[in-house]
Amino acid sequence: MTTAFGSALKDWRTRRRLSQLELALRAGTTQRHVSFMESGRSAPGRGMVVRVAESLQLPLRERNALLLSAGYAPTYPETDLSDPALRPVLDALERLLAGHEPYPAIVVDRFSDLVATNKAAEVLTEGAAPELLEPPVNVLRLALHPRGMAPRIGNFDDWARHVLERPRQEHAKAPHPRHAELLAELEGYLPGPPNLDADHLGFAVPLVLRTSRGEMRLLTAITTFATAVDVTVSELRLETAPPPRRPPAASASAPRRGTAPRTPPPPHTAGSAIRPGASGRT
Repeated sequence: MTTAFGSALKDWRTRRRLSQLELALRAGTTQRHVSFMESGRSAPGRGMVVRVAESLQLPLRERNALLLSAGYAPTYPETDLSDPALRPVLDALERLLAGHEPYPAIVVDRFSDLVATNKAAEVLTEGAAPELLEPPVNVLRLALHPRGMAPRIGNFDDWARHVLERPRQEHAKAPHPRHAELLAELEGYLPGPPNLDADHLGFAVPLVLRTSRGEMRLLTAITTFATAVDVTVSELRLETAPPPRRPPAASASAPRRGTAPRTPPPPHTAGSAIRPGASGRT
């Protein structure tokens, strides 16, 4: 009789498009053992569950869920961002945010809800509807919503399609109802067929954003804590927006370098320190 663990294992193996033999080779076991675990004929030890989860490249949250399905306690903690134990993480993020001035930089969680910004990120919220800036601010919704950044994005048709590729891939790797609901909403903001003659740089699609300071062309770079063993930390993502070319010498109208992240502002403003209590929990 199939068990909860067996069903989950088969589902993840199928999603990863692995045969039982391929998974067995990765996990250091036999195809027969994988088959028995999926069918419920064999109960895996804790170590085997961990090896299988690693072999399937599951996110830490999903590894915990797989352990629970097999009757074991979760291995990876999920610490609230307000916990003093994560102060070194927050300090590192604040330094990275400040160091990216005078260009926008933000920290988001697994649902792309805003956790922190630097001062320069105010340019992303110019003219946005107040309801889009009510916490938790979802940066994907803010970017693609007709009352958000969308009217100011010069290459919206092409850029929006590329922006949605990452959340689509993440949802495919680790499905979640909230991801599905958000994607369904965002897909409704996309225009018609893709523009095959779209303006790009040959290696990436820039964000062409009209601002009060003039037009900005920005790339997107994403940084994560690759060796995280805490669920919350593993799901944080630093998104920076450097220009594709070296900018000219700073002018009086350019944002100042080295501006530190600010303390949490009222809901209608951008630019904040690490959001207290954010943990990515469901």
